[in-house]
Amino acid sequence: MARLFGTDGVRGLANAELTPELALSLAASAARVLAAHDRSHRPVAVVGRDPRASGEMLEAAVVAGLASAGADVLRLGVLPTPAVAYLVGALDADLGVMISASHNPMPDNGIKLFAAGGHKLPDGIEDEIEAGLPAPAIRPTGSGVGRVSDVPDAVERYVEHLLAATPNPLTGLKIVVDCANGASSAAAPEVYRRAGAEVIAIHADPDGVNINEHCGSNHPELLCEAVVKHGADLGIAHDGDADRCVAVDAAGELIDGDQIMAVLALALADAGELTDDTLVATVMSNLGLHLAMRAHGINVVTTAVGDRYVLEKIRASGLALGGEQSGHILLPAYATTGDGLLTALRLMSRMAATGKPLVELAGVMNRLPQVLVNVRVADKAAVAGSSAVRDAVGAVEAELGERGRVLLRPSGTEQLVRVMVEAPAQDTAQAAADRLAGVVSAAS
Repeated sequence: MARLFGTDGVRGLANAELTPELALSLAASAARVLAAHDRSHRPVAVVGRDPRASGEMLEAAVVAGLASAGADVLRLGVLPTPAVAYLVGALDADLGVMISASHNPMPDNGIKLFAAGGHKLPDGIEDEIEAGLPAPAIRPTGSGVGRVSDVPDAVERYVEHLLAATPNPLTGLKIVVDCANGASSAAAPEVYRRAGAEVIAIHADPDGVNINEHCGSNHPELLCEAVVKHGADLGIAHDGDADRCVAVDAAGELIDGDQIMAVLALALADAGELTDDTLVATVMSNLGLHLAMRAHGINVVTTAVGDRYVLEKIRASGLALGGEQSGHILLPAYATTGDGLLTALRLMSRMAATGKPLVELAGVMNRLPQVLVNVRVADKAAVAGSSAVRDAVGAVEAELGERGRVLLRPSGTEQLVRVMVEAPAQDTAQAAADRLAGVVSAAS
């Protein structure tokens, strides 16, 4: 049977795959597992959600599950995922629950769990929770049932935390922020204004069904137009739960997560805060990032795709910065998970400190054309063992030399092989990717 937990919690179509019954059982099991690991006190859990309509239903189920297992619940309301992670530690809770499907379409939803301190749960604890899903015959009664209360200043606590992590006032900056009609719709405009910027907010009116709908970090086209229309210095786009951030320069050009990491890496290096002069990125990060960092004496360590792998490397090596091209950036000195609002504040602080426009700061990195082709195959293993594929990859790598890169990556969930090629010119990358895709298809 497939594992219930994916790389980022439990996700599915709300009320079909992710049902209230599953949410209740999952929350109750999590509370029981926590109690079994530490019997010194009654468990305390914080629960937050994004504004999608199904979140109301799932929040009720999660709260009921936690209380039925004897945990006290602090209900946070609608706020970003990184706010929940922060408040687990700030409120001295034992567990955090975020109900969100992040950048996924509105009909989906998810449940993400955080351990004490706001860190992601280890795989072993997730496995214990999954194994304990069947409800026990005996539940606590009377005073043993958990109590539920609200935290009315949850957003304010998070905003204050972000302001404390912002090294420079943003006075003089005019920004447009796209909140994706999601969890950052209240917090993002508020914190950017209080940090000193002039703020124009778009897609900041969630109605339960419009989250991520043609807006946010996955669809920044309208943000690009708005930045130019309003004569803003930059634009910031978040996804539905605001753990991501991409930017737009004053000319309406997109600045992705790789470019943001390049800017932040140099800022940390200048401040003497870039541990071991090392940045952590995934194998999908653009070769331009590697070349730019090398030119500035910064080492880039790569991991598998997924923020959890970036975070594992950061924590294992005590590093200061990592992230993904998607805009999921990790700054462990200030947050235990990716925080799009924190990322944006640090990026704008660099602009304010240097007096340089975003296009100039991001220009430290030349983003090479990148082509990704998904090839449906009959057998991923056959492709991996194919000498014809290896020879074809080697030939393209020899042609590109240090000016390009090839990556073949099997999908983790489908019979697909992803062929990625970077090259100095778009047509060169496209031709090489198409050629390799043909060899991959024939080898399966």
